[in-house]
Amino acid sequence: MNIKNRIEQIKASLPAHVELIAVSKTQPVERIREAMEAGQLAFGENKVQEMLPKQEVLPQAQWHMIGHLQTNKVKYIVPFIHLIHSVDSMKLLAEINKRAARINRVVPCLLQVHIAQEETKFGFSPDELRNILNGTEIHALQHVQIRGLMGMATFTPDQDQIRKEFKSLRKLFDILKESSLPKQVSMNILSMGMSHDYRIAIEEGSTMIRIGTAIFGERTA
Repeated sequence: MNIKNRIEQIKASLPAHVELIAVSKTQPVERIREAMEAGQLAFGENKVQEMLPKQEVLPQAQWHMIGHLQTNKVKYIVPFIHLIHSVDSMKLLAEINKRAARINRVVPCLLQVHIAQEETKFGFSPDELRNILNGTEIHALQHVQIRGLMGMATFTPDQDQIRKEFKSLRKLFDILKESSLPKQVSMNILSMGMSHDYRIAIEEGSTMIRIGTAIFGERTA
């Protein structure tokens, strides 16, 4: 099955409220272009240094930063990034705001929440997240727009554990949605689910899934 068929098959199975992000890390421009010809415009990259040359060739694509973002790399993507999924510290959020202010842009972001059992995953704890949203620092950030949450479940064959982790993030999302939030914060996007667990994520309330392998096949790099 080719890329076009895979995209069409996945999109046909998605509820109307779920957006597909094609994870294009390690994929060459030709394969991304093939996905674009199939109507896929949103692409997720893990590394800034890999995203930049692709964005130069394909500026019409919507580029999503889904990997861990270092503060010293923020300046390179702020001019064009469509959505940063992986904001995992107040320091990073402040840097995005600073760089966006210089070009008079408001950058959409998601706050990454640590829901997995693996220590290697990044993200805020639920308590840290509440402290940030209830704190005073966030009110000064006029050039970021927090649109929701992102989370990654533990990489495990245990579907009950995956479901439990997604369920916990959905619960936090719903609680925040009903609470009083700063004006630059809304809870519209819940980004969770990848090739191996996106069906569970959708059942648990995901509105945005990040799929690479199921579209492009197994990575060679």
